Amino acid sequence: MNLEVLKAMNTTTKIAKRTALALLAAAFLSLPLHGQQMASGSESTVASAPNSSGGVSAAADLTAADQTISPAVLKELEAMKRRIEQLEAELKVRAATTDLAPATLARTTETLPAAAALPAAVPAQAMVAQTSSDSSTAASAKKPKIDPFSDWDWTWLNGNPRNKDVAFDSKLFTPEIRADITYNYDFNKPIDNSIGGSSEIFRANEMQLEQLGIGGDFHYDNVRARFMTQFGMYSATTPRNDPSPAKGQWDLDTADRYIAEAYGGYHINALNGINIDAGIFLSYIGLFSYYNADNWAYQPSYVSSNTPWFFEGLRVQIFPTPHLKIEPWFINGWQSYGSANTRKGLGGQIKWTPRPWVNIISNNYGLGHDDLYIPNRGRVHTDNSIEVKYFDRPGQTLDKMAFSFTGDLGCEFGPSTATLAGVSCFGDRKDSKAQPSANFPQGGIDPKQSFVGYMLYNRMWFKKDIYGLTIGGGQINNPGRYLVLDPPINGETAPSAAINAPYFTGNPGDPFKAWDSSLTFDYMPRQWLTFRWEYDYRHASVPYWTGRGGITPPGAGGVPYTNNGYPEYFACMNGNSSMQETLGLAEAACGSPGSTSGVWFPDLRKDESIVDIDILVKF
Repeated sequence: MNLEVLKAMNTTTKIAKRTALALLAAAFLSLPLHGQQMASGSESTVASAPNSSGGVSAAADLTAADQTISPAVLKELEAMKRRIEQLEAELKVRAATTDLAPATLARTTETLPAAAALPAAVPAQAMVAQTSSDSSTAASAKKPKIDPFSDWDWTWLNGNPRNKDVAFDSKLFTPEIRADITYNYDFNKPIDNSIGGSSEIFRANEMQLEQLGIGGDFHYDNVRARFMTQFGMYSATTPRNDPSPAKGQWDLDTADRYIAEAYGGYHINALNGINIDAGIFLSYIGLFSYYNADNWAYQPSYVSSNTPWFFEGLRVQIFPTPHLKIEPWFINGWQSYGSANTRKGLGGQIKWTPRPWVNIISNNYGLGHDDLYIPNRGRVHTDNSIEVKYFDRPGQTLDKMAFSFTGDLGCEFGPSTATLAGVSCFGDRKDSKAQPSANFPQGGIDPKQSFVGYMLYNRMWFKKDIYGLTIGGGQINNPGRYLVLDPPINGETAPSAAINAPYFTGNPGDPFKAWDSSLTFDYMPRQWLTFRWEYDYRHASVPYWTGRGGITPPGAGGVPYTNNGYPEYFACMNGNSSMQETLGLAEAACGSPGSTSGVWFPDLRKDESIVDIDILVKF
């Protein structure tokens, strides 16, 4: 006989039995009503003794039932019992004599009495529990997957946009608009209004457009793309920190300077989502966002300000769960539009949010050879952050508090050659091929070239997040200065510094230690708008920050404070270039042999204090 038919018959039998039990249960549930009617409104009470487990004995229950069941109910139950026995007998006969086709079985089921065709019945309480359990299971099985990191509110994070709503949206495109306007007052009062050592603050005693960003996200049929412009100071200051355009042709920094993000890719419906993107995308090494409106402070500490803001290459975002992202990178190099040498960079990010009040991020980079004109020098870097929201009371005046901590370690390595200086990750290392250098004139040493730093910020929100107060700072130690931002002395850029930086050198072993602190107050009357006031103090172990005399030469022909176009050479007091990389030769070229009187020097200080006032808009 067909196995499916047998199963169907057995199911039908079980349905009939359960239906009977359901009716019995209904009868028992109606007993108090019958008893009240039979006693003409008098209450009938049956004594029952508790059993050993603290309940009422079954015998007592049956006795009570026998005393209260009416003859009419007993008659109905007896008739139902006989009908069930008749159905079971018919099914057994059919099972023994014929093999029913599915269609016949379906017709047989349809002709069964209504009571037999009902769903399996159980006692009332169990039936409710079973129904609830089945519904929950079905709902769980059909529950759609959520977008990663979308089930909790992450607007409190340092480095995340704080708007909870999307201002504009459509099926194909979600636009985004950003405006960042800043005024900075430098207590050193540089005469040329120039500020160095920052990737966020650039001009003193002036109002400047930091960034005007226009762009958004395209999304259709699993195809995705994003772009964001960077009109304003960013279009000049970010490309100058990348040495790679000096290699070869086509002016990469000119081609890409007005683009903050530009990539396209594809979304794969696997796991909780996989994105494959290629182009220019943001780096979150150092935790802070490239966009100041997303951050707790305007001027971040060194482990953020001195590490990459963008990468160009390929990334794959893998979301095994809604709260875990694994993102490998294959990129041109360390914040570079091109490759400074032949070897590309590898890296990646792991982001984990196990609870709605904690965010853990680890960024790692390696393999790349990122020092222009030094092809045998490698770089590794690890950047790790944790953010914790440790207080959340929405109804109170002080409604939220959180902190972020970031720690970085990195180094460069590579042996000396006949023409190239070697460096070491683990202290000054002996190397017979090492040539005499500025810090080791006897030679034979590959100096330590490393980076160690941290930053800690604490944020408080008040009055339903309308006001915010952040205090924080950090510290770094970077011998070799390979991650110290080159001061823009006489128009110095990363490509020119790779040739020679006469005033602020980056020789292997050159010391650099620094620390900073900041106090930030935000007024946020709308989720799209932030008014910010901030005080920053920064200190370096060597002269580094712009002083009163500025960092721009006097200018040739009597024109004050104008770059002469040759930042790799010493400048003369008349503004002309000495066209010499060494001080002795520059003295002679500037007309003061043996004396520095004819050579111009920038005014660099060990301390800097700045107040900035900012208007930040993000739609």
